[in-house]
Parts: sequence; structure tokens; C-alpha cells
Amino acid sequence: MRFNKILASIPIVAIILLSGIVAAGSQAQSLAVDANHALDNIVEQQMKEAGMVGLGAAIIADNKIAWMKGYGFSNKERAVPFTPNTIMNIGSISKTFTGVALMQAVQERKLSLDEDINAYLPFKVINPYFPKKAITLRQLATHTSGITDRWAIYEGTYHYDGDSRESLEEFLKSYFTPSGKYYSKENFLDAQPGTHREYSNIGAGLAGYIVEIAVGEKLNTYTKRHIFAPLQMNNTGWFLAEIDPANHSKLYVAQGGLTIPIPLYGITTYPDGGIRTSVADLSKFFIALLNDGEYEGARILKKEPAEEMLRFQYTESNKPDNVNLNGEDSVNSGIFWATKFDATKIGHNGSDPGIRTMMLSSLARDVGVILFTNTSLCDEETGKYDAIFSALWKHAVELKQGTQQFTGK
Repeated sequence: MRFNKILASIPIVAIILLSGIVAAGSQAQSLAVDANHALDNIVEQQMKEAGMVGLGAAIIADNKIAWMKGYGFSNKERAVPFTPNTIMNIGSISKTFTGVALMQAVQERKLSLDEDINAYLPFKVINPYFPKKAITLRQLATHTSGITDRWAIYEGTYHYDGDSRESLEEFLKSYFTPSGKYYSKENFLDAQPGTHREYSNIGAGLAGYIVEIAVGEKLNTYTKRHIFAPLQMNNTGWFLAEIDPANHSKLYVAQGGLTIPIPLYGITTYPDGGIRTSVADLSKFFIALLNDGEYEGARILKKEPAEEMLRFQYTESNKPDNVNLNGEDSVNSGIFWATKFDATKIGHNGSDPGIRTMMLSSLARDVGVILFTNTSLCDEETGKYDAIFSALWKHAVELKQGTQQFTGK
């Protein structure tokens, strides 16, 4: 009766307007649900066709998490769901953490991006083809140092029985010192440092080692205090020994219609690809990078070094001889920060045995997508992973524009 009396006192025009608002809201909610169902269908279909076991993703809009969800399994054999909190190694996205640690050291005036790296090292790193030309941290971070990954040696840095027993310092000294067991002139390009781009994991490992020397602490413990803790990344670490194995995803390889589990592994040159984290944790870090170094009041970089890290380092007057800055196949680079899709998106991706990852945003930094799968794919199936990314990106743009509402989990 009370409701009827209140209703009777409301003018009929107001009731009509209110009804219209409610109807519009219901229609928007219905469209949002339909959009999420459509996204789920695309993701699940592509996963099934490619043989992906587990997948996690997040959408970021205007420096906030707008959508986040897991699909499939982190452990297929035990039917353990893959969730946004599932931990797995993320491959070369790890380089962005090395990049932040490097810029923190630059911020504290402990390192310079343009100093000869031999000013910091306890052993010399000299390109035998250009012995008088210095190698700098900026060159290491933009993959123009002239250091190359000699596969016969680099493949031995993966240890499928746990964390690497060989230290980062031991490996690097053996790789770069002429008397070292891994040394060869072929560890370097016949190209003057700064003039040619070749992606180098070992170069990233060397940069991480230089950060360790500068801050007087191993990178894993330093980043725990200066990145993970401020951002409350409680499910993140570098080594298997730092992660609860119950929360770590199993890894798989899909090929020839079969999906096969593989052992977890450690990496000697861990600054280039050793981070283990979750979609939820990485989202905090990604937002901090897109927001000039800050996430929800926690600052990991001051604005100026954060901008320098993301700034395109290649210009028409200062670019590698094998880089195109415009049009199809164009690329650019920040400090361990990359461009993808013809320089239309920025961030980094990762690919290693049992994993494939992406962490990319628009050039305006207002839309971003994170995508993990715990399954490495053969070349013929990578298009299905890309199709999932494309569907997520479309959904991200819609969320940014406000045409859909958050209903992810």
C-alpha cells in the first residue's frame, strides 16, 4: 500500500521518463551481456582449435581495469581453472621490469643510459669488430648494442630441472671475456654499436646485471622491494623458489593435434625473461607504466624517467640502418619497451616454451590488453592467438567508448 501511495503522488510524465530510463538501462545491460558472451565464444572457439589449455586476459581503459577473466585450465589433468590470479612465466615482458629497475637507477643517478658500460662492469665487454666503440645501456635497452644471442650457447640457459644453478655473473663473464668458455667473436655483430638493430636476450641479461652492480643487490630482491611491494604484486617473483608451486600454472606445447605438458624451467639470464606473475598483478604494473609511473598512489618511477622509458628512441636522424619508422613493418623502441603491429601499439610481448603473452596499449595509452596462455603454439596456430587478441582489443575499445559495461570476472 505504501508503494502505491508513493506511485500515485508521482506525475505521469515523470513515470514515463523513469520507465524510459529503466528500459534504456536494461537494454544497455542486455547488450553488454551479449557482447561478453560473443567474446567468450570467440576465445573458447580459438582456444579449442589451437589446443590452448589455459588463458587469462585483462582489459585496461583510462588506467583502470575494465574487464578481467580466465578460461580453461592451469592444470588440465586436475581440472584446475586458469584465473586472473594464476601465476606463470611471461617471457620477454620481463624485460619491462628490468627497464623500470634500470630507470630507477638512472633516476637515482647510479647509472647513465649513455655511459660506456665498461665503466660499471668488473670485466670488459668489447665488440672485437669495433674495439674502440663503446656500448651503452641505451643501446642494450633498444637492441642496438651489437650483442647477439648465439643459439648454441643461449639454448643452454634454459634449465628444465628448476632454477638455474649457474649464476648470471658467471654466464656473462664466460660469454664476453675472451678467455671464457662461451666466448666467440660470433657473440657480436660486425656492426658498430648503435647502428644496427638485432633483438638480444643476452644483452638484456647484461643490462640487468649492470643494474645489480649499481644498486648493490640482486635484481630479484631489488625489484621485490621497489616494484612488487609498492604495487602489491603479491603473486610475482623471478625464480621458481619464490613462487608457491600450487599457484603456478603447468605449461603445455600444442602441436599436431596433441597438447603435451612440459616441465617448468628456470633461465640463467633471468632479467631477459624470468618473471612469473598473474594477469591481475601484471595489470597493476602495466597501469603504472601507462600512467607516468604511478598506480593508485604507489609510484615506481618519477614522471620524467617514466616518460623516457616509453619515449620512441629511434628518429629519422638517429635510427638503426635496418629499421623503418613509417608504414608497413615499421618499428620503434623505448627502454626495453617495444612497438607492435606496425608501430600502432606499444608495450611488449613474450614467447617461450609453454607460454605466449602480450601486454600492449594504444599509442595514446588509454586502452590496453594483457593476454596470457600457458600453451606454446606451432606457427600454423599462432593466428588463433592473434584472433583472440583482436577480439579483446575490439572489446577494449567498446569499453573505453562506453558502449559496453563491465561484466567480466
